[in-house]
Amino acid sequence: MIGSGTRMFLRRIGAMLLKEVLQLRRDRVSLATMITIPLMQLLLFGYAINTQPRHLPTAVLLQEQSDVGRSILSAMKNTRYFEIVREVRDEAEFDRLLQSGTVLFGVEIPANFERDLRRGDRPALLVAADATDPVGSGAALAALNTLTTTALRWDRSIPEFTAPPFDVRSHARYNPAAVSQLNIVPGLLGTILTLTMLIFTALAVTRETERGTMETLLAMPISPVEIMLGKIAPYVVIGFLQGSLIVGAGTLLFAVPILGNLALLATLTTLFIATNLSVGYTFSTLAQNQLQAMQMAMMYFLPNLLLSGFLFPFAGMPTWAQWVGETLPLTHYLRIVRSIMLKGSTLAELRYDTLSLVVLMLIAMTIAVTRFRRTLD
Repeated sequence: MIGSGTRMFLRRIGAMLLKEVLQLRRDRVSLATMITIPLMQLLLFGYAINTQPRHLPTAVLLQEQSDVGRSILSAMKNTRYFEIVREVRDEAEFDRLLQSGTVLFGVEIPANFERDLRRGDRPALLVAADATDPVGSGAALAALNTLTTTALRWDRSIPEFTAPPFDVRSHARYNPAAVSQLNIVPGLLGTILTLTMLIFTALAVTRETERGTMETLLAMPISPVEIMLGKIAPYVVIGFLQGSLIVGAGTLLFAVPILGNLALLATLTTLFIATNLSVGYTFSTLAQNQLQAMQMAMMYFLPNLLLSGFLFPFAGMPTWAQWVGETLPLTHYLRIVRSIMLKGSTLAELRYDTLSLVVLMLIAMTIAVTRFRRTLD
């Protein structure tokens, strides 16, 4: 027999359980978050993440047109690591494409390559790789070792050989020692700023509502744009101080170089901070309470973390995932910060990612102001 005290205990638990279920049903944002985040994690990890990227954009500099050169390029394509997207005319264009990030690999077949091959002089095939992401380039560089034995196996115009008929000389640019810190530390700068800026501003409007100070704010002769700019401005300074601290620590503790213009890095970092603050402020106008705002911020942060190229090579993701990644501010900022610090890139070489950040910031600001006006009405 169950005693009266036990029955009352179970009844009180049942009442609390019913209350939480009803409250959860009313809080549809929290319920949707609990369902969508595990599903998003499954899709992202299952389909989008690939630690061995294939079909990497590659430029070719042909100093001679020959059947041997075409056989070698065909063998490179067959490895599925390389995709020939550009054929350049000189070394200057070759270097420019690598530095801007348009291609990740460059292959040069020097003049008289076929003649030296037929003579048995073992000519060299020159390969330059953008090694700012050692994980993304490592497997592709390793695959080049098989070219010396497979590329010309069926070419009957080449005499039979026991030793490799040519050498593959690879040059890993920008991070020749494949030091992971040179890739991770600049990435952490963008990741930390994304997380903190989103959380700071995601609570901006909902905090005013929950504290009861929104009525006082609305009674003031101030426009929604002025409110937004006033709330964002202090966090721009805080984000800039955070960024300076991370860059300084990365330089002193991990020997990460800054080859580019420091003022350009500071300017584009400020633009990135403003973009994330605008996105966070948008969440703040959409959420009904601080819990919902935090949930929206974390749900947005997850694809930034996984689809930006921070944890996994961006080029290894399927096309649809790369299109999603292009809509995320962190994707563009990672290219910017790594290019400035490791390659010494200029604004002209970073114009696409800079313009993308500006567009994303303006879109987020427009949505935030429009939504805030509706809240006032």
